[in-house]
Amino acid sequence: MDTPQQQTAPAIDPDIEVTLSARITNLLGVTVPLAALAVAIALLWGWAFEWQYLVIMAGMYLISGFGITIGYHRLFTHKSFRTSRPVSAALAIMGAMAAEGSLMQWVSAHRLHHQHSDQHGDPHSPHLHGNSFFAALNGMWHAHIGWALKKRIDENTGRNTRDLRKDPVLRFVDRFFPLWVGLGLLIPAVLGGLMTMSWIGVLLGFLWGGLVRVLLVHHVTWSINSVCHIWGARPYDSKDHSRNNAIFGILALGEGWHNNHHAFPSSARHGLSWWQFDASYVVIRAMKMVGLASDLRIPKPEKQAQFRR
Repeated sequence: MDTPQQQTAPAIDPDIEVTLSARITNLLGVTVPLAALAVAIALLWGWAFEWQYLVIMAGMYLISGFGITIGYHRLFTHKSFRTSRPVSAALAIMGAMAAEGSLMQWVSAHRLHHQHSDQHGDPHSPHLHGNSFFAALNGMWHAHIGWALKKRIDENTGRNTRDLRKDPVLRFVDRFFPLWVGLGLLIPAVLGGLMTMSWIGVLLGFLWGGLVRVLLVHHVTWSINSVCHIWGARPYDSKDHSRNNAIFGILALGEGWHNNHHAFPSSARHGLSWWQFDASYVVIRAMKMVGLASDLRIPKPEKQAQFRR
């Protein structure tokens, strides 16, 4: 595993502590979907799983996943394309359904990550914990989820989200984050009930399309912070340890081409080579074709060649 040459300090300021209520919320966000998975698997044995629940889970995975990748990440954090206010509001709500934090919290953390990638100040680098085997495991845990349970960015100052806070619609979506999380759990429950016309359908829709889907989206997203800073290719000189990982290029809807992204953070397209499938960029391109997106930012070939290793 690579380790930075200069910094070995904790990733964020140790004086910024998470409040008890926020820590409990984060802990519940991690453990409840895990418990739901155990319940869903137990119910699955022999009778309680039909194709409807797989469809609901896949659909909600794409809705909330694209909300994170296209909305929270490429639109709001990096402004890699432009869209209308109604579309941006819809993307913000879809991202909130992933239950990874409110819009302002998520954007603030990710902008801080880019400002200090794999250096002191990065909230979730796996490379700032020492060189031993156990230090490496600790770094992996910290990058994946530990950082959210222990520390947080002081997002209340609004320093990293001043531009977003100027928009009253985005402030509204951010303020009612718990409502959108609840909506993301209610929709699959209702769909499960309607598709099977049964109360067990409501329960299993809630479990598979709600909580288990949240679990999948969480761990795929968190793997970009952990796996994609440890394993994979580094075709571009991004000045950090970000890597392209083909597995998460697919699972994370294009986000796994992480070295590409860190080399060109404002690019709407992360899969820069023809063979690097980027589902999020496919959707953005489709949005452009029907007039829902404009001003897509993509690095020109000569710029890409300049940054190649």
